[in-house]
Amino acid sequence: MQLDAVRVGDTLERIVVDGLTRTQLVMYAGASCDFNPLHTDEVYATRAAGFPSVFGHGMLTMALAGKAVTDYVGDGRLRSFGGRFRDQVWPGDTLTTHLTVQEIRVINDESFVILDIATVNQSGATVFTGSAEAVIDQ
Repeated sequence: MQLDAVRVGDTLERIVVDGLTRTQLVMYAGASCDFNPLHTDEVYATRAAGFPSVFGHGMLTMALAGKAVTDYVGDGRLRSFGGRFRDQVWPGDTLTTHLTVQEIRVINDESFVILDIATVNQSGATVFTGSAEAVIDQ
């Protein structure tokens, strides 16, 4: 990513998962060591907890959004990334992450891009919002 190729207001939209599967939820549970049965056990999630189904880990949603960020800015450039989980993510959901360049900073010999992040499901409901800062080439 080059400084002269980025402008405040630039946007990027990326589908980060197309039809989230229960297998992906279980795989994430294994990778994260978060085996909360709300995410992996359909019977527990529906009968014991009263949800319509198992649902995605918040950190899985954040990881998917983070992948869109690093795909945009490049590997090894991210300086900060954070956000808030806004809604649950369900099996079958398609999630799209929207990135917007909010600010470009030049400090000494380093340039930074500040991004707003919003991830929405196929119905347009926002499931994650956040921000990121990354170094860009001058």
